[in-house]
Formats: sequence, structure tokens, C-alpha cells
Amino acid sequence: MEQDETTLLLSPGTDQIRQVYWGMEHGFKTPKTPTCILFNQKREFRKFGYDAVMKYKNLPSSEADNWYFFQNFKMKLYNTKVTSGMELKASNGKMLPALTVFSESLRYLKDHAMNTIQEASFQTICDQEEVTWVITVPAIWSAAARQFMRLAAKQAGLISDMISEKLIIALEPEAASLWCKQLPQKGFMVDSSDKKKFEDSPGIQYIVVDCGGGTIDITVHEIQENHCLKELHKASGGGWGGNRVDENFTDFLKEIFDDGVWDEYVKNHPTELQQMMYNFSLQKCSASKEAVCIRCYYNLTKVATCKKDMSHFFEKAKGAVWCDGMIMITYEKMKSFFDYSIKNIICTLREILKKPEMAKVQYILLVGGFAPSIILRDAISQAFSQKYHILCPMDAQGAIAKGAVLFGVNPCIVASRVSARTYGIAVTQEFDAAIHDHRKRRVSKADGYVYCTDLFKKLVGIEESVNINEIAHYEFHPIEPDQTSVTFSFYCTEKQDAQYIDEGGLECIGSCVVPTPDTMLGRKRTLKLEIKFGVTEFKATCTDVTSKQSRAVVIDFLAV
Repeated sequence: MEQDETTLLLSPGTDQIRQVYWGMEHGFKTPKTPTCILFNQKREFRKFGYDAVMKYKNLPSSEADNWYFFQNFKMKLYNTKVTSGMELKASNGKMLPALTVFSESLRYLKDHAMNTIQEASFQTICDQEEVTWVITVPAIWSAAARQFMRLAAKQAGLISDMISEKLIIALEPEAASLWCKQLPQKGFMVDSSDKKKFEDSPGIQYIVVDCGGGTIDITVHEIQENHCLKELHKASGGGWGGNRVDENFTDFLKEIFDDGVWDEYVKNHPTELQQMMYNFSLQKCSASKEAVCIRCYYNLTKVATCKKDMSHFFEKAKGAVWCDGMIMITYEKMKSFFDYSIKNIICTLREILKKPEMAKVQYILLVGGFAPSIILRDAISQAFSQKYHILCPMDAQGAIAKGAVLFGVNPCIVASRVSARTYGIAVTQEFDAAIHDHRKRRVSKADGYVYCTDLFKKLVGIEESVNINEIAHYEFHPIEPDQTSVTFSFYCTEKQDAQYIDEGGLECIGSCVVPTPDTMLGRKRTLKLEIKFGVTEFKATCTDVTSKQSRAVVIDFLAV
């Protein structure tokens, strides 16, 4: 099992980052805790992380049927249409609003962090208003998913409004980059590369492969003269994380322990199963070119031997044998659990690296909880080490969370990003029969001016580099000389460009209405649009220059 939630606390300086460990009361000690949450039959929050797993698995089945247990729910925001009203299905099929699940998780983490700060500072009360929160998300998440996390944070009480600067949404590969950039040579695992330290020099280009439990996130960065980061390629990846390996392993055990043995074990001995999966998560990282011995725990043996002798379960098993209380899995079988993830990672990396603009890439950085796996690193090294330096930090699992703390201290360290989509605005133009659709032809009632409506004006194109903290300026004019308000409507698409806003593939992502009460100048009035691209969210300010009326719009990606 890959753990997904981390709490880190900071005073200025990397040596002041405080790591919190989870699960010690249950026999674990991990820097992250499972993404699991439990609500009772009244839909009230009860437990989070390891506590949620243990509590739910120990509930009587009659009671568990009425509770709500969610696990790995972070993945539910990937590769789907995210809305503020969407619901999630619990393990028993019951439904709860996704916003409740995520906000209660964030509320728990907020309270846990505040209590930890208080304990670490000798009971000094910390004012929550002074805290800047950083939430990391996969770079391949949609804009709607990122906006959803901000909404959940607001509901959880981390921030008071949606435009608060006390919450920073950080992209996980970027956060990992920041941590790796400042590591000394001894901060990386020894591998086949001849350069053991990541070279933090202007012009250096590298790929970050964030190997998490749910997703694999791949981005390309270049170090600038001021040591800030420039994104060179839009984020790519997929649901190929370490949880796939765990699922393949448990599917294999279910094949071996047939006749309902495995299902009975999972249902009746959840704590022991959790310990087995925890130990497997360690073994899948350390497994090298030899057989792997998995301890067969007492209750699994007991349930199985009630059916038949243990050795009989392995008669038809391919890649595993029974050996003195241990399940011995061959190296080839162990490798097969990784096949799906490795194949997709290598294929995606090759697609990126074959592009001409990637010719200067020198490093491939492997980060995330799945990255330390020897099988994974060996496969990537075999595919790419002749041309690239493959590096993995010693604390690959903590690199993202620790980098996020650095990002929170200095968000400007990321200088530019590559737009994942084409963004634009609805405009009108004087009608030109040679290029405009006659169905879009309109005539002004005020003075007979003929214009074309519903035109799409591109503001930034897909895969176009956009600078962070630079504001793009645009000027427009009202279509009617006497109109007293103007609507700015924003659209996005995965196409390079579009002519009209009602074409297939275009989606309206937000709008705002600016009052224009002073009509003296008619169509000569100027409307200014200022947009800040490149941040993880999209902000625009629209102003009527004549009246000085202004409206700010935070684009709402959460279609209801």
C-alpha cells in the first residue's frame, strides 16, 4: 500500500522541517498515512488514516454495513469530470458528497498539524491566521480538480475565501524538483550514473517522474539563470502508481488461496492483512534479482488449513511455492506485478524524449513513494541510463512534501509553466462575409453596425509557455454604443485554436459582468482585461476604463 497523506511543519530553513510519522500505535512508522476516512451511520466523521482502517475493519459486519469507509479516494479526482456536487461510493456501496469526504480529511490534517505545532512549541498557541497551507496535487489533475481542493480547504476551515493567499496549491513534480535541487551528493541513492549529485546550474534540463501510489506524474523542467524553474513540457502520466503493484500481488494471493479462503481472511482478519501489506510495501521496494519470501501470517494459515493442506494451494500456482511457513515468490513473478506500471512509464518517457525540443535533457529524477523500488529503478535505468543520468533521492517519499514546504516559503521559484489547454474569450468583430459564418451575423439596433458574434479569441495556446506573476493585458470595446454592462466569458479547449465558442470541444469555464454606466464615448470606450496565467489557478480582472468599474473573476472550473 502506498501512503498518500503527509504533514510537515516548517520554520525557515530546510533543517527546520519537522517530519511527522504515522501509525506507531498500530505497529507502523511511516512518513505518510493511508488515504482512508471513516464516517458513522449518521454521516459524522470518525477516523482518518490507519485509525480509519483499523476501526472499520473491526466493526461487526451488521454495523459496518451502515458506516461509510473510503480509501484511495484521492484517485477519484483523476480522469473524471469533477463537480462541486459529485458523490463518492464507500466500500459498502453507500454514497456521500465528495466535498464532505475531502473537506473532513483536510480538517483532520489541519487540526493534527495545529496540535503538533502547539506540542512542539511547548504549548504556545499558534494563530491559524498566520499559517500558510500548501496542498500538493498531481500535475496531471485537471483545473477543476485543483479548484475542488481549494473549495474543500475552504469548507475545512483552512481558508476563509476562495481567493485567499493563505492556501497554495503546489504541483507535486515541481515540489519534488525544489527539494532535489538543494540536495548534496549524499542525498541521492547510489546507482549506475556517474554523476551522483543533481547539478543545479542554469540551462540544465531534466525530467521529473513522480511515482506515487495512485498516479505517475511526469514533467520536464529547465533551471533558469536565477535558479528558478521553467516548465518545458505539459504534464503527462496516468494511473500507473504503486497501488497497481499491490493490487496485482493481492490478486495473485487470491488465485492461490481459492475456495473462498482469501475472501474470508480479508473479511475477518483486517489488522493482520494491513501488516502483511505494509511489509509487502517494504519488500517491493527492496526486491532485487532473487526470490522474495513473504511471511504467511498465522490467521491466513489457519483459515487455509481448515480447507486443505497448505502445499495443495500451491500445486497450480505459477511463480510461487510453499516453503516452511513462507510464500516464496520468484523474481520473475515479482517483476510481473510491476509490468503495467513500468511499461506505461517507459513508453511515456520515450514519447517525450524523442521530441526535438527535449534534446538537451540530461537527468531523469525519480521521486515519490514508489520510486525507491529497485525493480522500477532498474527498468528505467536499463531503458535510459546510456543517455541520461537516473537519480533518486534517499528520501524519495518525502521529497514532494518537503519540497512543498520550500514552495510555500517561495512560490515564485517556479518561473513558468506550460499550458495544458488553450484558453480564450468570447468576442465580436465587424462582420466579414469572406470569413464569417452568416448565421453569426448580427445588426446593431442603435446604428445598424453589422458584426459577427460568438468568436473565440485565443489568449494562450495549449503547450504554450506562460510566465508566472506576469500579467497579460488586453483591450476590448463594447459592441453597442449604449450598453451599460459587458459580459466577459472565458472558454477552454484541448484544440490548438477555434473560430467560434460553440464549436465541439470548447467549454465555458467562467464569466463576469462589468458595469459600463457612462455611455458618452459609445463604442470608443475601452475595456481592459488583465489575466494572470501560469499559477495553478486562473485569475482575471476586467475594468471599464471610463467609469473605473472593475470586477475580478476567479475562474470556476467546477461545473455543477
